[in-house]
Amino acid sequence: MGETKGSAPYEVLSPWAEADPIPLSGISPRLADIAGRKIGLFASNKPAAPRMMAVLEEKMRRRFPASLISRYDAEEPFAVLQMKGKDRQRFEEWVKGVDAVVAAVGD
Repeated sequence: MGETKGSAPYEVLSPWAEADPIPLSGISPRLADIAGRKIGLFASNKPAAPRMMAVLEEKMRRRFPASLISRYDAEEPFAVLQMKGKDRQRFEEWVKGVDAVVAAVGD
């Protein structure tokens, strides 16, 4: 069925790639516990991101009352990549002051 007059058969390729045997790992080790830690909630400037973070913040405050929550709501698109001057300095100070960050991008 794969041959036509004057052509070679079709080569059928598998959509499954070879798996990398190296296990994935994050850029930083995970916190063993977030109780008593300062958790940063970063929201992109997309319309739904701040609303998602507001819901997450409320749930985290109830579930982890000993944790501190710190919000950073971006004002510009791709804010972290494009921030300059005062905005960049404000972000860097914020991120230095948290133990972990949860980020949201939402349309």
